[in-house]
Amino acid sequence: MSERMNLQDVLREHGVPLITLNVTASEAESLKLRERLMAIRDLSQGKEQGYLEVSCTFYIDVHDIDRYLAGELADLAAIYAFPEDVKTYREE
Repeated sequence: MSERMNLQDVLREHGVPLITLNVTASEAESLKLRERLMAIRDLSQGKEQGYLEVSCTFYIDVHDIDRYLAGELADLAAIYAFPEDVKTYREE
């Protein structure tokens, strides 16, 4: 199971984020994702855990989905961006 950082942990370890993006999903979307993640675990006989990885690298596991559907979490994940993450693009 992944360890989810809360905002207080982010503030303590990294400082104040420039923005926070909350990842949400409908109940049907959450259940469909949960089903796929559980299938990975079942097919590997518990040796692997399914997770969703996006290019910005955050993890959503079955535990997160269960807590989200139960109303314990306001979102499936949160992406924090800091001023140093903002890059300059200069058109040539």
